[in-house]
Amino acid sequence: DGLRLVRKRGELMKRAGELAPGSMAAILGVDIPTLDKVCAEASTTNEIVQVANDNCPGQVVISGAKAAVEHAMAGAKAAGAKRAMPLAVSIAAHSPLMASIQEEWNQAVDAVTMNAPKIPVIGNVHATVLKTAEEARADIKAQMQSRVRWTDSVRAMSAAGITSFVEVGTGSVLGGLVKRIASEAVSYPLGNPQDFKALE
Repeated sequence: DGLRLVRKRGELMKRAGELAPGSMAAILGVDIPTLDKVCAEASTTNEIVQVANDNCPGQVVISGAKAAVEHAMAGAKAAGAKRAMPLAVSIAAHSPLMASIQEEWNQAVDAVTMNAPKIPVIGNVHATVLKTAEEARADIKAQMQSRVRWTDSVRAMSAAGITSFVEVGTGSVLGGLVKRIASEAVSYPLGNPQDFKALE
């Protein structure tokens, strides 16, 4: 069910990008409050840009209408950003430009049986522990248009005593971000047979 939802999410986000093309940009060296202000100033009623991914302190992705993203990139540079780089995408993930497929996404999430988590799960919309199936379902739905609070999520795990992180998938990008958020953390990639052997 989880893999089917991931596939459905990708298909819907692609369609949203076709219905309402947007863009995303990586901003380096500006804090979140400053970038929130820059995005608010760059947005208009019909063209919105917002923080989409709070990856780690000093590394943030913004998302929204192309013109608004371009204005926000200029605003970020004026506010002291070290770099503002457009990403090679045609969708505006984690922004209101995903609204066109939100209802279909909600239906897909509602169609899946969910149980209360047996181990603590940090939802990335609010960076808090999801205790019930209903909370998990709401977080997964809201995530389509909401900011990914990765920095706050890692800090919440770190505050709960978590020091070891396993990154499932190819590469170790998240492990690098974790290390920049929680310097005491140890990260283990889990993407190939050798990684599995190292964890034994």
